[in-house]
Amino acid sequence: MELVSSILIFLGLIFLAITGVGLIRLPDFYTRVHAVSKTETLGITLIIVGLLFLDASILLRLKLLLIIIFITIANPLAAHLLIRAATRSGLKPWIQETGKERK
Repeated sequence: MELVSSILIFLGLIFLAITGVGLIRLPDFYTRVHAVSKTETLGITLIIVGLLFLDASILLRLKLLLIIIFITIANPLAAHLLIRAATRSGLKPWIQETGKERK
């Protein structure tokens, strides 16, 4: 069980590292929030599932499952609300400029 737990925690850490790269590399607020909300939710969920395999306590497993449920609901909802607030405040999405459109 420790091997499965270690693999899941490692995969979660990889997804969190991808989150950091996406936060740095993506060009605007909308794409950054989208990338962070998806990969962070998956990364944290994988880490917590890995922790579920480490301990046999029923009470701790129940708490970890409740944390997974909360994160699965809260992260996408928070991302949606952030993007909605940015849209309402007039923040324009990034549009790649090409040489063909300029005259």
